[in-house]
Amino acid sequence: MAKILVVDDEQVLVKGIKFNLEHEGYQVEVGFDGEQAVELAREGGFDLIILDLMMPKIDGLTACMRIREFSNVPVIMLTARSEDTDKIIGFECGADDYITKPFNILEVKARIRALLRRSAAVEQQQGGSVLTAGHIRLDAGERAAWRDGTPVELTAKEFDLMELLMRNPGRVYSRENLLNVVWGYEYVGDYRTVDVHVRRLREKLELDPANPEYIRTKWGVGYYLSNRTENRGNGT
Repeated sequence: MAKILVVDDEQVLVKGIKFNLEHEGYQVEVGFDGEQAVELAREGGFDLIILDLMMPKIDGLTACMRIREFSNVPVIMLTARSEDTDKIIGFECGADDYITKPFNILEVKARIRALLRRSAAVEQQQGGSVLTAGHIRLDAGERAAWRDGTPVELTAKEFDLMELLMRNPGRVYSRENLLNVVWGYEYVGDYRTVDVHVRRLREKLELDPANPEYIRTKWGVGYYLSNRTENRGNGT
C-alpha cells in the first residue's frame, strides 16, 4: 500500500487524517512544520505528500518548492484559504491538488486515490519508452524530461499532462478532458488548473514560451501537441 506523508501544525487534524488513512491501509508518517516536511520528503519513499499551507518555520508553498527541487512526488495542499489566486499560487509552486478547509475526509481519500491511480497507470503504461518532440524528450519509465539534452524538473502532474499530449500528437484536448484524464474523474477543481500547468510546461520546455512551438492552443477548444507543420503565429 502507498506511503503518505501528512504535515500540518494542527496536531489534532493530523491525528485524524492519519487514523483515517491508516484505516484504509495506507502507511502514514507525519510532521508539524515546513522544515520537517522537506526533511522527511528528502528521505524519500513517499508516494504522496499532504501539506498545510500555513505552517511554522517555513510555509507550505516554500516547503513545496523545496521538495520540487529533488522530488516529483504528488503533493496535495491543504488550506483555509478559498481564493482562486491562492490556489493558482499553490499550483505555480508545484502542488498537484488543492483542498480547502474544512473538508470531508471522504473528499481527501478520493483525491488521494485519484492521484495514486493516475501515477500507477502512468508507470505501467509503456514503461521505459522514450517520447520525443523536437528538442523535447520524455522517458516514461524514468519519469524524466529534457530540453535540448538538459534535464528539466517536472511535477507529477506536469509530467502526466505532457506525456498525454506527446503520446497523442495533434489531438486536441479540452480543459474538461484534461482534468478528467490527468487529474481523475473524482477531481473537483477549476479549469484554470489546466491553464496554469500548461503555462508552466511552456516555460520549462519551450524555447520561446510566448510563442510555443509544441504545446499549442486551439482557441475555444483546448490544447494539443503540434506536429510543427503549422504557422506558429496563429495558435499559441
